[in-house]
Amino acid sequence: MKHVVIVGGGFAGLNVAKALGNRKEVRVTLIDKNNFQLFQPLLYQVAMSALNAGEIAYPLRIILSKYKNVTVLKGIVKTVDPHNKTVFTDFGTMQYDYLVLCCGAKHHYFGHNEWEEFAPGLKTIAQAAEIRRRVMEAFENAERTQDQAEKRKLLTFVIVGGGPTGVELAGSVGEMNRYFLSKYYKNIDSTLTRIFIVHSAERILQSFSQELSVKATRALEKLGVQVWSCSRVTHIDADGIQVGNERIEAGTVLWAAGVRATTIGKTIGFATDKSGRILVGEDLSVTGYPEVFCGGDQANFSLPDETTLPGQASVALQEGVAIGKNILLDISGKPRKSFLYRDKGQMATIGKNAAIAERGNVRLSGLPAWIIWLTVHIYYLSGAKHRLFVILQWAWSYFTFGHGARIVNKEWRFYSTIPEPAEPAEPEELSADPACRFTPDFGCPHNKV
Repeated sequence: MKHVVIVGGGFAGLNVAKALGNRKEVRVTLIDKNNFQLFQPLLYQVAMSALNAGEIAYPLRIILSKYKNVTVLKGIVKTVDPHNKTVFTDFGTMQYDYLVLCCGAKHHYFGHNEWEEFAPGLKTIAQAAEIRRRVMEAFENAERTQDQAEKRKLLTFVIVGGGPTGVELAGSVGEMNRYFLSKYYKNIDSTLTRIFIVHSAERILQSFSQELSVKATRALEKLGVQVWSCSRVTHIDADGIQVGNERIEAGTVLWAAGVRATTIGKTIGFATDKSGRILVGEDLSVTGYPEVFCGGDQANFSLPDETTLPGQASVALQEGVAIGKNILLDISGKPRKSFLYRDKGQMATIGKNAAIAERGNVRLSGLPAWIIWLTVHIYYLSGAKHRLFVILQWAWSYFTFGHGARIVNKEWRFYSTIPEPAEPAEPEELSADPACRFTPDFGCPHNKV
């Protein structure tokens, strides 16, 4: 039996294990720092009190319980010796015949790791709980203060980054302000709340068509969200952010501006791109190491047009299945198959009855896109119980405009206690156009809204 070690239990790693499950020719060991699979597309709803963490996390051992040849181990992989086919973990060493790296990605602060303390990202349950705590603390403190300047600051929310996560966070804060504040907080005027999306590119949701990007911007504006495009954040501290010569005093700053792969690829010595993603070949194996595969957010897979696949759940799902099939083909002595990605489209939600969806030339917005978004996310959740609970929570929120877990807990710690080395600044990486400069009246020449 060949021993396959999978590092990471996300969408990619989990689907590799399923593809190899109950096959007599292999035994599989899946190692993850958590003992659960996290459904990250709905993590922002945990941060915004719409769902509880337990409703989007499912134990890996339960998911893989029907596969007798799959073992799940909770641990941290420190590094790998690809020449001797050895994995070094915090609980010992392990030999492998095939290695699959699916370690995911984390937030990229572009050389300013000190900003994480003031602007948390959203990749883990702990980070979601910390964001929820900060948002709810801002409302609680604004409710009791008599200082109008302080109240205005506390009711100012800034989301750095205009991708799907940033848009979903901003829309959720906008809905919470509109439907929740006026109902439960007696000393807060919800019209004083300011919500900003600060984005360095010419428009938000750049992976979507300009038509849908414009519609998303208008939907956000209806919820009171101001979109600052062509605006680069130059400093973040405990009291707000600096954008060029402009200062925004804010009680809550959230980071959704960029991600980079985990550092294990560089630690091992594999070829990586500037974001730390491991370069893989057509069969998803690591260049120079045919017995090592990489998938999900950690992999850099180049398309014929020289672009790379985005870090999306649909990409990770397909890569995981393809890696599993190629391992079985390799064991049976058959040639591997090149990975062929099938684009299933992309979606983003702004709020109640407001979303956008795009697949090829088909573009939807509003209620139809929102219904599709709900259906797809329910379908891909693990476990029938989780699907039922999420449906009930959403139904309750839809008809009552209520939110669930509004509990404030100060004991969460969201950022790493082990500081990483500073990264070199990349000042032009997010710039859409050298001519783009921040203007207080939003006069960017590329801003069509």
